[in-house]
Amino acid sequence: MEPVRRVLLTGWFSFLDGEATAGDVLALDRVRVVLDRAGVAHDVAWSPGFRPDALHLEDARPQDYSHVVFVCGPAHGPQVEALHRRFAGCVRIAVGTSVLAPDGPAVRGFHRVLPRDAPGTEPSLDLAARAPRPPSAVPVVGVVLTHGQHEYGDRRRHARVAEQVTRWLAGVDCARLELETRLDAHDWRLGATAGQVEAVLARLDLVVTDRLHGLVLALRSGVPALAVDPVAGGAKVTAQARACGWPALVPADALDTAGLRRWWDWCLTHGHAAAGRIRDGLREGTARDGADALAALLEPSRTG
Repeated sequence: MEPVRRVLLTGWFSFLDGEATAGDVLALDRVRVVLDRAGVAHDVAWSPGFRPDALHLEDARPQDYSHVVFVCGPAHGPQVEALHRRFAGCVRIAVGTSVLAPDGPAVRGFHRVLPRDAPGTEPSLDLAARAPRPPSAVPVVGVVLTHGQHEYGDRRRHARVAEQVTRWLAGVDCARLELETRLDAHDWRLGATAGQVEAVLARLDLVVTDRLHGLVLALRSGVPALAVDPVAGGAKVTAQARACGWPALVPADALDTAGLRRWWDWCLTHGHAAAGRIRDGLREGTARDGADALAALLEPSRTG
């Protein structure tokens, strides 16, 4: 077998019409660690749809590589067969793949196949299982946005707020969960009870919301909320943040990335303690609301 000069790492994450999954990318990370330890020079070919600024498969010159390694996913299909034709002069190895048809051209095109599962063989551990851990924990963020509230008329900034917030979040290193406070007993994607919604919120590191109840339910669970009021001039979100004594609020009229980042950083540091104090106050019943006044109004008159 030809001596190793430089290796091109490929996979379904390399194909224009392929896809990059978390498992495939972690498998790639595992292979890169092994090659780095062995002192083997390598490049990664990415799909332009996933990483437009990286090296793409169509731009990788076959003469620059002695070996091509196909990582993870099924060793099957016309894309893999095209890989063999394009890099016909390279040693081609598949590692951590599923072999569906051992005699098919996609599999036979490799000089060596190190499968994770194949007919007649014992399965091996998927490469993603031993991939390196990230250096720091990624925050888990619930995103609770509304596109309604037409009662505010021309003061509504909901569409612009949602577009700015989600575009900004797309560039932040966090695990995003789109959540909904609306309940539905028939749609499995939605909570059927308030308790189910709160069970999710309680496990988050942060909630980003332009909804009043997104703010309130987060604080009830002791989770900091980065709140944005989607109504020009401020409305119920601003009022509720004031009632709760919660500072992490961005008005629609002053929405920018600097403000979002400032309150994001505060929420993930000082915000947890602040939200915990509000949660404890709510549980202890020290805060008052309209129901307290209602009880006084409806209390039966006492006559002597």
